[in-house]
Amino acid sequence: MAAITALFLLYFLRLADDNRLTRWAWVFEGNAATRIYFPALGGAALAYLLSCTRFIEDRPAAWLFVISFATSAFFWKEPELIVDASRYFTQAKHLELYGAGYFIREWGRAVPAWTDMPLVPFLYGLLFKFFGEARIFVQVLTTTLFSLTVVLTYRTATELWDNREAGLYAGLFLLGVPYVYTQVPLMLADIPSTFFFTLSVYTFVVAIKRGGIRIPLAALALFAAFLSKYSIWLMLTTPGVVLAVYLFSPETGATRIQSNGRKYRMQCLLRAGSIMLLSASLAGAVFLYMGDVLTEQMRFLIDFQSPGLKRWGESLVSTFLFQIHPFFTGAAVLSLFVAIRRRDARVLITLWPIMLLLALQVKRIRYTLPALPLLAVAASYGLFALRDRETRRFVALCAASCSIMLALFAYAPLMQRMNCVNLKQAGDFLNSIPQKDVEVYIAPYAAPVLNPAVDVPILDLFTRKNILYNYEPEQQPSSEEVAVSPLRFTWEYKNPVYYRYNPAQLSGSAVVVIAGEAGKSLPDKLQQRTKHFHFSKEFTVSDDMFMHQTLVTVYY
Repeated sequence: MAAITALFLLYFLRLADDNRLTRWAWVFEGNAATRIYFPALGGAALAYLLSCTRFIEDRPAAWLFVISFATSAFFWKEPELIVDASRYFTQAKHLELYGAGYFIREWGRAVPAWTDMPLVPFLYGLLFKFFGEARIFVQVLTTTLFSLTVVLTYRTATELWDNREAGLYAGLFLLGVPYVYTQVPLMLADIPSTFFFTLSVYTFVVAIKRGGIRIPLAALALFAAFLSKYSIWLMLTTPGVVLAVYLFSPETGATRIQSNGRKYRMQCLLRAGSIMLLSASLAGAVFLYMGDVLTEQMRFLIDFQSPGLKRWGESLVSTFLFQIHPFFTGAAVLSLFVAIRRRDARVLITLWPIMLLLALQVKRIRYTLPALPLLAVAASYGLFALRDRETRRFVALCAASCSIMLALFAYAPLMQRMNCVNLKQAGDFLNSIPQKDVEVYIAPYAAPVLNPAVDVPILDLFTRKNILYNYEPEQQPSSEEVAVSPLRFTWEYKNPVYYRYNPAQLSGSAVVVIAGEAGKSLPDKLQQRTKHFHFSKEFTVSDDMFMHQTLVTVYY
């Protein structure tokens, strides 16, 4: 009953959700109470049925992988929801066209880097290079990384709490984040960086406990997390917390294994020191090679991004009640009380990343994602405040099943109502026409909130055609407006030279016009360019959620 009541209560309080992408007022637009019934009732019923069986518990890692992958794959048909994808696509395409050596040499120079780190676009570029420039390959990679993150969450909880039951609960709680399914298919760095951070913590824990080949593997995992995203860097202090806990906490179980406590602590220090020295050496080599780029990016992060996060934030109520199942959040809070009662310092490992974000007042769920796997580990520990095992299993299953139902039957339809779906549909349509080349024009926007040129790479992501584009925005906001804009990168963005062409040499191409509103007459230049075409196809889904609208017309 509590599971159903919680979702219905959130529905009636949905105006309190201020998420920038999937706020509940949009998910349940108008009088859409019927769309909460099935996620609430169906999710609770499914959780009850699963709690009566043990088939998930027999093979928890395999089932967690399958469930997370299958649910995320359902979202592969969604559009690219966030314009940052244009950067990652552009960076990856440089590797595809010019090779890995060029990408490494020119990162932050000819390959525009903004505030991105190179590892994730490098992986995307390798996919394009060896498998072809298709979004499906990116989606398979990001979905696999998310599913592996769920498995790593299970493994981390099992390792920390010495309890497979807790591991299963941790994996299920990570599935209890309906927002995350909308992010998995996107060509961004959020899901890959979450995977690399979770991998770094898990391998570090295992390495200081068991040593051996796990030491260099842990160092490589830390280095990969370092290269994935700047917002991960502060969280990479977590291994230091792991070391402190394993050195001084009797609850780790290590003192029961080692007869000589002093020898054990020295062994932990040597293993941790080896990991940190090796990973720091790799990071130092990167700084020596591209220190100028990294220094400029860090300066920009401090001057622009850090204060900007305070202006563009989302409330904790939105993140931890609406976008994360309240059972997950409640169990994470309970973990503190359980840890205090048991005097168990290990919970500090799991709460450290989220404590850093709260202390720094980072209130954006996208930046919170990497901390969620460890928070799920904490929640699995908090669940042991409930003495009855059947109740614990039902609570964890309910958080997962209700969130999956909510994602499938409420969040997924919202994605198709967003105007960015026009670029996806136009790209799919272009693949069906005979022309190989496509000229892209952007009609003047009345009051652009971002540089519409960033829509060109996103269109390119969805089509196999050769995109041709010479446009530079005619309307530029003042430098003062650009300086505080959350979409500042779009105004500083320049589309790469591989889109440019000589109009005098052009013939037989289709034409795409991207506009900000329907029914507005085209400028004379575009009217002349499109008047000879016999067919056109319009993609005009619009919404009142975002100021920037992308309406697409294809002439062929």
